[in-house]
Amino acid sequence: MLDVKPHLTHAEENMEAAILFLDESLAHIRAGKANTRILDGIKVEYYGQHVPISSVATVTTPDAKTITIQPWERALISVIEKAIMNSDVGITPMNNGETIRLGIPPLTEDRRKQLAKQSKAECEDAKISVRNARRDAIEHVKKMVKEGLPEDVEKDTEVAVQKIHDKYIRKIDEMYAAKEKEILTV
Repeated sequence: MLDVKPHLTHAEENMEAAILFLDESLAHIRAGKANTRILDGIKVEYYGQHVPISSVATVTTPDAKTITIQPWERALISVIEKAIMNSDVGITPMNNGETIRLGIPPLTEDRRKQLAKQSKAECEDAKISVRNARRDAIEHVKKMVKEGLPEDVEKDTEVAVQKIHDKYIRKIDEMYAAKEKEILTV
């Protein structure tokens, strides 16, 4: 007997991976509030290896408009500062010899719209990944019909895959709505 469960499981795992990737992508989009995750993509050289800032310093948000970085070694202040300047974060760091402060500037209306558009593009990419996972699962099941899988099982599986697909698309739409609200809230 041919089993369709592995294909359903694989499709759902791929859809879940798309959601996790989207969550990570949306976290890096600055929304006007201090969020330490905007620094996650920045790497600094530390004893010959490139590591995230959070691996060599304590990163905190004392208030909604400031991120503070407290390096564990004083020599890292200039390295971290240079890495932030060279990144696409778009914030100029200020240091007092012990800590680095990032003042999050308020977003202009145009920048808010641009960030909302960027968020929408990230969500569309995630939707494409979810649709591709659905398509792959359905194609595998159709191949199994040629190998002897009953057609009614094929139809039931297609309905199940579609339900899983709809659940993840709804989740993506909810994530976009939340991020858009966060970006557009002044």
